[in-house]
Amino acid sequence: MKKAEVRNFGKPDEVREFPKGKVNVLKMDGATVGHAVLQPGWRWSTSVQPVAKTKSCEATHFQFHLAGVLRVRMDDGTEFDCRPGDVSLIPPGHDAWVVGNEPAVVVDFQGMAHFAK
Repeated sequence: MKKAEVRNFGKPDEVREFPKGKVNVLKMDGATVGHAVLQPGWRWSTSVQPVAKTKSCEATHFQFHLAGVLRVRMDDGTEFDCRPGDVSLIPPGHDAWVVGNEPAVVVDFQGMAHFAK
């Protein structure tokens, strides 16, 4: 039988920092969960693309949005905003950026295994 496990983002397994953003990563029973704080001016295509070396973000994100506004543009041109209280499922093939003067804060339950690595 597996043991119960409780973790806290204040003691992450890994911290990934990149221009205008940071992700605290927890690894639990094969799952990777990330708590991201993305500052105003953060954009995937300028902050993470140089590390990822792909045309657009190729991760699938399953996220709960805690603060700020994150705008997403899919490779097909579809664009939408994610706001506090929203849950989003974003497939591969997108760019994203912070809108406004408040940091975007998200908990990502799927896409942080290789994000910004």
